[in-house]
Amino acid sequence: FKAVIAYVDGETEENFDGVVEGSILMEKTGTGGFGYDPIFQPEGYDISFAQMDSAEKNRISHRGRSLEKFVAYLRGKLIPFLYCQN
Repeated sequence: FKAVIAYVDGETEENFDGVVEGSILMEKTGTGGFGYDPIFQPEGYDISFAQMDSAEKNRISHRGRSLEKFVAYLRGKLIPFLYCQN
């Protein structure tokens, strides 16, 4: 799975991607999540996304990884801005 967050502010255009490798299962397993979660097994796990608790899934998810990169970018952009203010 891959998720991308795009940031555009009129001057800057940045993309932040998050990827989670895994396999597509032949049968649905688990009842949690949505979409492809019952047939996606992340690499290094023996359960599907639909079988994981929300905290674990969010920790390794493609969306979470792209969001972490975006937040780090914003912190780097905002912290110098805050220190430059009088």
